[in-house]
Amino acid sequence: MEMFEIGLIGGTFDRFHKGHLHLISKSLEQCNELEIWITSDNIAMKKDPRVQNWEDRLHGVKDSLGEEYLSRISFGKLEDNYGPAPTHKAAKAIFSTEDTRKNCDEINELRINNGLSPLEIVTLELQDAWDGMPISSSRIRDGEIDREGKPWIPENIRSGNITMTPEVERSLKDPFGMLFSGPEENPSLAMSDALSHIENNPGPIIAVGDVTVLTMHQLGKAPDISLIDGMTKREEWGSTSSIDQAHYDQRLNCSSPPGGLTNSLLEACEDAVNSWMKERSSTIIIVNGEEDLAPLLLHPLSPVGAVVLYGQPGKGVVVRVCGEESKGRCRHLLELFTTEY
Repeated sequence: MEMFEIGLIGGTFDRFHKGHLHLISKSLEQCNELEIWITSDNIAMKKDPRVQNWEDRLHGVKDSLGEEYLSRISFGKLEDNYGPAPTHKAAKAIFSTEDTRKNCDEINELRINNGLSPLEIVTLELQDAWDGMPISSSRIRDGEIDREGKPWIPENIRSGNITMTPEVERSLKDPFGMLFSGPEENPSLAMSDALSHIENNPGPIIAVGDVTVLTMHQLGKAPDISLIDGMTKREEWGSTSSIDQAHYDQRLNCSSPPGGLTNSLLEACEDAVNSWMKERSSTIIIVNGEEDLAPLLLHPLSPVGAVVLYGQPGKGVVVRVCGEESKGRCRHLLELFTTEY
């Protein structure tokens, strides 16, 4: 294997993951010094506003590498598609994956026009996630996988329906998110504050519970995904009939008992989230049983930046923005459920 003195890598490096580590470690096997050029915020956030800022991405790379690696690496900010590569006189190689190979070819054309020798293009393999598809930052932002390429939904619920344990019940006593307080007899007050707090989130906006959904409708903010069961405080709620289902592109029916989660509910939530991701289609899910535990599925299934709202009787509205931390916490709690075969 040829050893190069100086090699180059460029990329966004958002949410540093297993694939990034593979790319860097394999590059360092073939060069003495490696320059990593990280895409600027100006470029990266045009691609996806959920991308972390440049400083966070830089620290994400540094914090994930050992001192032995870092002693041979320098960092720069990539302000355009090519960075310093077209005029870099000392670099001899550029490392890429198959999806960035075209950009490297363009860099070499520019180098030749500048009177420089083309760089050796070393194409490295992408790392696959659990499903055989490549690990990527975009898949992580879309909520499909974690940074190791693992699924957020644990296998136990795909193997059968699951039942809550006392440990899970204790963990769920405190609000999972930010509580917006307001009088129970006028839920619109708390909901108005909650909606003001999330107005710039990319979505989807997911509402769990009949009172929560109806209150949003009354404020003219129909959720992207709604889950209702015709109940409030575990009693039938006549006002459920006031929820206008015509606001939604599709209606799904499923079942899930109190204190449990089912494949039926999981499939409905998956369908709703996927429909929004692909077509921005809205969905109302009618649950035969109880939807109280649905947020434990909705966070693992949803993209980063989604918002889940649910009511807390007598207190107000709880809001939680979906992120890697909330997805990880829900996955852990789901793993603590017992499985029914």
